[in-house]
Amino acid sequence: MTSTDKITNWVAPGDKSGEFKRQASSFRDWISDAPDAKYAPEKGRYHLYVSYACPWAHRTLIARKLKGLEDFVSFSVVHWHMGDKGWRFPTPEDTDAAGENVVPDPVPGHSAYTHLRDLYFGSEPAYSGRFTVPVLFDKKTDSIVNNESSEILRMFGTVFNAHLPADFAAVDLYPEALRKEIDEAGEWTYDTINNGVYKSGFATTQEAYERNVVRLFEALDRVEAQLKSSGGPYFFGDVLTETDVRLFVTLIRFDPVYVQHFKCNIRDIRSGYPLVHKWLRNLYWTQPSAAAFQDTTNFLHIKNHYTKSHTQINPHSITPVGPLPDVLPLDEEVAAVKA
Repeated sequence: MTSTDKITNWVAPGDKSGEFKRQASSFRDWISDAPDAKYAPEKGRYHLYVSYACPWAHRTLIARKLKGLEDFVSFSVVHWHMGDKGWRFPTPEDTDAAGENVVPDPVPGHSAYTHLRDLYFGSEPAYSGRFTVPVLFDKKTDSIVNNESSEILRMFGTVFNAHLPADFAAVDLYPEALRKEIDEAGEWTYDTINNGVYKSGFATTQEAYERNVVRLFEALDRVEAQLKSSGGPYFFGDVLTETDVRLFVTLIRFDPVYVQHFKCNIRDIRSGYPLVHKWLRNLYWTQPSAAAFQDTTNFLHIKNHYTKSHTQINPHSITPVGPLPDVLPLDEEVAAVKA
């Protein structure tokens, strides 16, 4: 990574298109039961590095909870602030980043690591990409297994099943009967919603911003129509799938962050998309899914990260107070919707 390739350069210097282009993930190995597998599904062998602020990392935390993988994959959380060196590990002196497992790197042998980049260079000394979360790490070989969130999500859904209690093994986020529909939804929701908020917010030209924000809201209209067609409570009706997980992590951040910070303000979720709002709150508040969706959502990290790390967008690092509350209760609506 050269001096002009700063982590905080979301659009490459000199790119006249103004378009944010997400870098492909670099580590793409897989945990497997195959006899010759490099990474076997062993209890306690793996560690997941995440940020509570990051939606891509959030999806893997939700899957870890839904599948009951606590004994197989430990996890820790970086500090919410991202500077020129990328994500940093919190120190014992940090008092502004409350949350479960927000700790210095807990993996044995990593006591000198201060930033996530140290983990990357420890696995690949010549690494030259971005230092992203999530990272699925193998403590046995001291190496990164995978840093592609969609693959970690898919991996968590199946690779430990033979070792799990029956109720957790039965949780199927990628059911065979819906795989074609899940894959199709994954393509357009990733491009226009999950990544669409970033393409809107990081755009450096008016044309790039308007093109992407219009596509984003056309996609949200499509989600609203899908929920009407399916009847809910989930994207595909009565079956919770990875599509719900992938959409939730972006849409739970939408009103608190993306509306104002990324200028995604054609509408908000709570007053502009009644079925999406109902779907979102069902996942967040209703048991048993709330144990995975609500417990892994940390608004302190979410709001502070975006508004205090992206100084080219928000140079004074002011974090808005609202909207209040971060998530409305199931039986409450904003005044405009009540009317």
